[in-house]
Amino acid sequence: GYNVLHPMGFDAFGLPAENAAISRGIHPFTWTMQNIDNMRRQLKSIGAIYDWNREVITCQPEYYKWTQWFFLKLYQAGLAYRGKAPVNWCPRCQTVLANEQVVAGGFCERCGAAVIRRDLEQWFFYITKYADELMQHDGIDWPERIKTMQRNWVGKSVGTEISFALDYLGVEDKEIRVFTTRPDTIFGVTFMVLAPEHPLVAKLTSPEKRAEVEDYIARARQRSEIERQSAEREKDGVFIGAYAVNRLNAESVPIWIAD
Repeated sequence: GYNVLHPMGFDAFGLPAENAAISRGIHPFTWTMQNIDNMRRQLKSIGAIYDWNREVITCQPEYYKWTQWFFLKLYQAGLAYRGKAPVNWCPRCQTVLANEQVVAGGFCERCGAAVIRRDLEQWFFYITKYADELMQHDGIDWPERIKTMQRNWVGKSVGTEISFALDYLGVEDKEIRVFTTRPDTIFGVTFMVLAPEHPLVAKLTSPEKRAEVEDYIARARQRSEIERQSAEREKDGVFIGAYAVNRLNAESVPIWIAD
């Protein structure tokens, strides 16, 4: 066979490990290392062949000093920034959950609490700056289906941004900018849709539509990203009671929120 480097590692950093240790009255470091020792014993008992000299443990400084070094390099290069985005939040564990950690019915897989969606300020990387490079597959010996998956994941679209006026509403934001791959159809626009989490929604919603809009936002937050993006589920939305103006023909365009 081939001589393949296959190291073993233990991802043991974060609140879940800390919460588990606290609930048992054990120091998080002690609890984490005990579990790693047990997992290492189990792997060896089934004959798993790894180079244990190359083992990594993410909560030890010998490892995370390098993740910190990488982050600082990205930050210094202008590739890291702060921003808000919706996340799955467990109010009991007080931590963020991946979609895979939210079980059927919208509950935390660890403690069983009802998971909510909330906006959280966090760090992001400008992966979009590498979009063109990630689309170059020349010389890469990948199956075509994998290349297609990569293109779809990058999701590059070529088009233009068009602004719709909000001046008449008396809000601080004077326009909504939308992206389209078909600017030639702009004269036929009949409505526009904002995400329920968009910051403009609260500013633009009319008083008579506020209760309905807030109810829709609350329901949308309970849906996972997979549910919201599913092509099989019937889409729905709510008119927020405000209009933008198409600057090319002065037509009023109703503004909706939808998922």
